[in-house]
Amino acid sequence: MTASLTLDVLNATSAARFVQFLDGLYEHSPWVLERTAAKRPFASVAALKYALAQTVREASREKQLALIRAHPELAGRAAVAGQLTEDSAGEQARAGLTQCTPEEFELLQQLNAAYNSRFGFPFIIAVRGPTGAGLSRYDIMAAMERRLRNAPDQEFAEALRQIDRIAEIRLADRLSLTRPYGDAVMAWAEALAVHSDSPDHLTCTYLTPAHRAVAARIQAWMTEAGFDSVYQDAAGNVVGRYRAAPTDASPPLLATGSHYDTVRNAGKYDGRLGVLLPIAVVADLKRRNRRFPFDLDVVAFAEEEGVRYGSTFLGSSAYIGRFDANLLDALDASNVSMREAMQLAGLDPEQLGKAAADTSRLVHYFEVHIEQGPVLLERNLPVGVVTSIAGSVRRLVTLTGVAGHAGTTPMDMRRDAACAAAEIVLAVERRCAQAPSLVGTVGILNVPEGSVNVIPGTCTLSLDIRAADNAVRDAALADIEREIAAICARRGVSATTEELVRAAAAPCARKQMDMWSRAIAERGLPVLELPSGAGHDAMKMAEATSITMLFTRCGNGGISHNPLETMTADDAQLAGELMLDFLEQMAGSLAAERSPA
Repeated sequence: MTASLTLDVLNATSAARFVQFLDGLYEHSPWVLERTAAKRPFASVAALKYALAQTVREASREKQLALIRAHPELAGRAAVAGQLTEDSAGEQARAGLTQCTPEEFELLQQLNAAYNSRFGFPFIIAVRGPTGAGLSRYDIMAAMERRLRNAPDQEFAEALRQIDRIAEIRLADRLSLTRPYGDAVMAWAEALAVHSDSPDHLTCTYLTPAHRAVAARIQAWMTEAGFDSVYQDAAGNVVGRYRAAPTDASPPLLATGSHYDTVRNAGKYDGRLGVLLPIAVVADLKRRNRRFPFDLDVVAFAEEEGVRYGSTFLGSSAYIGRFDANLLDALDASNVSMREAMQLAGLDPEQLGKAAADTSRLVHYFEVHIEQGPVLLERNLPVGVVTSIAGSVRRLVTLTGVAGHAGTTPMDMRRDAACAAAEIVLAVERRCAQAPSLVGTVGILNVPEGSVNVIPGTCTLSLDIRAADNAVRDAALADIEREIAAICARRGVSATTEELVRAAAAPCARKQMDMWSRAIAERGLPVLELPSGAGHDAMKMAEATSITMLFTRCGNGGISHNPLETMTADDAQLAGELMLDFLEQMAGSLAAERSPA
């Protein structure tokens, strides 16, 4: 019955048959399918998945709880008694839960009991992981132990998200869906993660042996994909060019990419998604012999994070011809200069000037990136269109009061620097909650040489203020400055401020944003525009051309810069399809601009 099941069939069939075709997507809960059937037709499978998830979100709390409780415990009584649904039985078997040792089985029962006692419902996890491969029973038990620390409402929401993911996996099986872009990206990301500066976790910093191994793999994959030229420039960037149709003698240049270096103890997808996905798309274009009226550069930027030498955007600055040669004398923690590191990696720093692309031909840069936040996840959306990359100001504030004896100085006679800092932290939180794209963080708070019985005489704190609009950021900063002055005056404390960073916001180009939005809307998905609070290579590229960014959803609460950072092959597949649509729209737009009136 399901061998020929397609979206067209689901759209055209009766509501009863719709439910019958998709029976089992949700455990003993046909009401989800019944309510979703009323929302047809769906423009894409992605729209169907979104509608299913929204049906669950629109239900009452009681209905949602009943849905969660309809799921069996992992390796629980129903599994032992052979009472699982066919889908659940197969999924638990593939995860190895039917092969637990007696000790593992006992631990699972203890975890099940602890979880049920804390939350009042069974632990739910999609046992097929983000790559499509099955999680092991060890992965599952580790996730259960981690999620036991969640607050009840947080875990309730996570249980529903896991149900969404389970339904997504089962729907793909029913429809026999393939994910050529998504599967390639996830497999390549796993392969790159093998190369690390540390044996214990993923760390890949500029020009280390692991970094060079990653560059070599990316270069090989670009060659295999069918790029017309592939090379590594003097900064370590790996550049693949897919040339324009041969009829165009002087084509414009479009660029995309991201970085392949990582932070310490990193996730697998930050930056690397934006490198790997366009490689997969170009491989598809090459197979179909599809060319555009522009050259397409896919750039794996060698450095963005600033971990080894403290300077960010080294790769993208070299690509646009703005590499600061003074940085070549910077030293890492082992006193190895950047110049020396380049030479050891077989690069010639004297050739950095030749690393630049012909920016006079560069008409646009776009970047696909994981969101690194929870917004898309909370809204059940796989992708979003970035409006602007936030401009930031970072400062270090030193507060000086008077140190004194903790027991002999009355409360109303103290000049406590730490208390002033505490007020400032709350003032930052209060002020930065007043605008949607504005955020403020005090990430460093320190009492130098503090002691349990001494009133803090000095306190240092950092300020990080970001907004998608420079004026919004600067207005907040001015208000915070006034608040700091008032707090210090009231408390008899002085303040000195050192500005560490000031970076302008990088707005995205409305014309190309609309192209992304059209591609999303044509698939029947809501279009969400959102700012990027984090910096990206697109921020540096904005100095040379117009930019856009497409965000993809992060799992695990939106966490990033962390081994728990994750995404799914399904979302990567959708992003690849949207990228292809975007390229086609750019081709039409550029062809129209260049054609005679």
